[in-house]
Amino acid sequence: TSLTVPGIRYVVDSGLARVKRYSYRNKVELLQVERIAQAAANQRAGRCGRVAAGVCIRLYDENDFNARPRFADPEILRSSLAGVILRMKSLGLGEVAAFPFVEAPSGRAVADGQQLLAELNAIDDKGDLTETGQTLARLPLDPRVGRMILAGSKNDCLNEMLIIASGLSVQDPRERPMAAQEAADNAHKKFADEKSDFLAYLKIWAHHENALLHKKSHRKMHDSLKAEFLSPLRLREWREVHSQLLSLVAEQGWRVNSTPANYEALHQALLTGLLGNIGFKQDEDNIYLGARGIKFNIHPSSPLVRKAGRWLMAAELVETTRLYARCVARIEPDWLERVGAHLLRKSWHDPHWEKKAGQVVALERATLHGLVVYSNRRVAYAPMNRVHAREIFIREALVGGQLESRLPFYAHNQRMVREVEQMEHKIRRQDVLVDDELIFAFYDQALSADVFDARTLDAWWSRTEDGIRKTLYLSRDDLMRKEAGGITTEQYPKQIRQHGVTFDVSYHFEPGSPRDGVTMTVPLVALNQVDIEACDWLVPGMLKEKVLLLLKSLPQRLRRHCVPLPDYAQGFCDRHVQDAARRLPLVDALIKDVSMNTPARPIVSDFRIETLPAHLTMNFKLIDEHGRQLDMQRSLGVLKAGWQKQAQAQFQSVAAASATAATGLDAKEQAKITAWTFGTLPELLEIRRGGQTLMGYPALVDEGEACRLDVFDEPEEAQREHVKGLRRLLCIALKEPLKYLDRNLPDLQKCAMLYMPMGSVDELKQQWIALAIDRACLSGNWPDSADAFEACVKEGRTRLNLIAQEIGRVLLQILTEWQQIVRKLSGINKTFPPVAQDIELQVQFLLPKRFLLERPWAQLAHYPRYFKAMGVRIDRLRNDPARDTACMRDVHILQGGWQKAQAALKGRSDPALDEFAWQLQELRVSLFAQELKTPMPVSVKRLQKSWETLSQRHQTSTKR
Repeated sequence: TSLTVPGIRYVVDSGLARVKRYSYRNKVELLQVERIAQAAANQRAGRCGRVAAGVCIRLYDENDFNARPRFADPEILRSSLAGVILRMKSLGLGEVAAFPFVEAPSGRAVADGQQLLAELNAIDDKGDLTETGQTLARLPLDPRVGRMILAGSKNDCLNEMLIIASGLSVQDPRERPMAAQEAADNAHKKFADEKSDFLAYLKIWAHHENALLHKKSHRKMHDSLKAEFLSPLRLREWREVHSQLLSLVAEQGWRVNSTPANYEALHQALLTGLLGNIGFKQDEDNIYLGARGIKFNIHPSSPLVRKAGRWLMAAELVETTRLYARCVARIEPDWLERVGAHLLRKSWHDPHWEKKAGQVVALERATLHGLVVYSNRRVAYAPMNRVHAREIFIREALVGGQLESRLPFYAHNQRMVREVEQMEHKIRRQDVLVDDELIFAFYDQALSADVFDARTLDAWWSRTEDGIRKTLYLSRDDLMRKEAGGITTEQYPKQIRQHGVTFDVSYHFEPGSPRDGVTMTVPLVALNQVDIEACDWLVPGMLKEKVLLLLKSLPQRLRRHCVPLPDYAQGFCDRHVQDAARRLPLVDALIKDVSMNTPARPIVSDFRIETLPAHLTMNFKLIDEHGRQLDMQRSLGVLKAGWQKQAQAQFQSVAAASATAATGLDAKEQAKITAWTFGTLPELLEIRRGGQTLMGYPALVDEGEACRLDVFDEPEEAQREHVKGLRRLLCIALKEPLKYLDRNLPDLQKCAMLYMPMGSVDELKQQWIALAIDRACLSGNWPDSADAFEACVKEGRTRLNLIAQEIGRVLLQILTEWQQIVRKLSGINKTFPPVAQDIELQVQFLLPKRFLLERPWAQLAHYPRYFKAMGVRIDRLRNDPARDTACMRDVHILQGGWQKAQAALKGRSDPALDEFAWQLQELRVSLFAQELKTPMPVSVKRLQKSWETLSQRHQTSTKR
């Protein structure tokens, strides 16, 4: 405001003024320094010399003055037209663009005003006043302020809203002079709030009310307010505006709340008028992204500069040196959704079927003036696009099998689809089931157009006649391509039965997958019941392919006798259709069949078994008692190596009841057996479990002071443990004779001194006595009843001492010969290290620590001869080392094959391989000390032929 002050004679005119303008593009008010018009310059000059001559000094030249417009822009061209448009619409003055203004505003200004009214929900999409707009038109207020007051009456916070609205309508009562900014800020801190600048108005109002209530004089209160950097004049103006607003709402009949309003209700009411002044913090520099892409900062005078949070609203956005938000408050994004629902712009993406929800769901994204309010919200898609939702429902829910429904047609159709898919996996073809498009077309034609989710499907089904319902049932022929007709799956059984146990089998066609081919499901308890040789034959439907590929792997000289190969493979399958023929491994059966029907004589090594694809090897899935998968392997040997102990433990827990029935002993009695009190011990037990018959092998297990009766699922394991258990039971029965024997073992001290490099005297004595018991009592048939056991004990008493003496004689001879070899080896370790190493390995094989029990007694008698042969070899080595090297090479070739075969057994015994090992020892005698003779003719050629026969059988087992 320009003032005329008496006595002023001089005026300095800068030619500039800070002019308030409204930016239609950014929806903000600008306070920019502009050049004033000629009329304003003349007005400034008129302020001097009212009572006497005066001088106006202009800081610009005359040409600049003459170039300026004559008059400043009228306020209607510099302000928002929202209030003007609202009043004109309420008065029925027609369209704003057609009104004959003296200086008509631009079309952009009119459009901006209409956009603000739409933001305030004062006009609808057609431009007509809404109920809210009609109410606002009756209030002689700025539309934004009026909208806030209207919302305050509905949110029960009208008392606080009138205070804030009147405060926003006048100049801020807080003064901040340039010379005392810090003092002013400190004085104003008591009015600050950590969440909202709007609440500062309430605190100032309450402070002023209290000052008025307790004022002593007008002058003292004035000074007190000035000391607190509060303007008494602005406070008085604020109270006058508040009084006017209070009268206005009283005329409308709105109730002013008497109880304090909560933060959420008050600020949601404020937000109704400030939806264009919201902001979202996009980085750590306190820069906020506002409506329509603008960016602003919080004004430095606000205490919320660094505490405003992610979302805020501002009373105004003013651009000075930069765009600032004044009077800000924290808000929650869900308030925007509630208050600004009419302004949200929603979009949807990724429509998909959700099985749990039973409907097609899309992800919704909502923006307000370009700011993302929320995203990826799951909403029903049908209200937005029912046709597309129906298509997705049919494709993903009905065709894709993702619908959870008990409707009979759906269960039937899914069962038919699974059967055809299983057929594809069994016959290893993916062209049997019809295309999904055909199934989609079937449902699309059969279902009503108003079916688009699980709920509408159930409703349609309930009101539809039976005749129409039947059209929804698919048959197997409907689901199979015409060219796939005639396919059968009888040769692909769902179960395989072995030794009384039924195993489930499944089929999967996915080359490269671990599940490709046929998978046998093996319960852990039945792991050791699986017949690997029977599994080698797979199932009848896959046998021809496997046989054909085996024949193709043969060398051409052998393969040509079997052409045409497909016909021969089919003939083999026909000839071996009976399960009884599968007692042989498949390759052995094929060798036998080829030898009988053609001139060819193949051996195992002629077949390149390793070239067979993975699906032609049985896959084993191991499960626990609850059906959960424990492991999956194509090698049964690997599976057993990892799970044999767990399988044995579970089997024994299952077999406990059968053992009790067979022996008459309860679990406690079975755990501590010191005499044969359990009747006849059966060789085999049939264990019934869930309709299955498991084979168990009972055995006595040595527990140190007693025996335990247990049942094993492998006969070899049962035999190994049973001999130890029998030995323990015999020790208990022969307690007195064994005490005498323990004190009177012949030459014990001599033998112990020689045995010392391998172990202690007690270890040697234990082996010695155990072997004596085995030979004295268990050399014939093992006892299976109390009478047989008593006969063994009786026979053992008479023979025990004589046999122990015989063992001692042989033992002393073996250890004496061994020590001589040890001394001789020290002389050739440096000169002939390969020979020394070869002999040391031979000695390690012959003399493990427990050799008396781990090596057959029949072979121990030959040990002295073996050691003498070693000595002869060492004595002759220097005379002809070349001959020794040649002989050693022949032995190593044969021994290498035996070592590989033995390693593949992983600790299990094989009588044929054991026999071959002793033949190798006789071969060494024949090659290095022929004069010592051998019990049978032996030579390198004889052993080569013997190994060829033995390795054929072993290679089949190993490759399988």
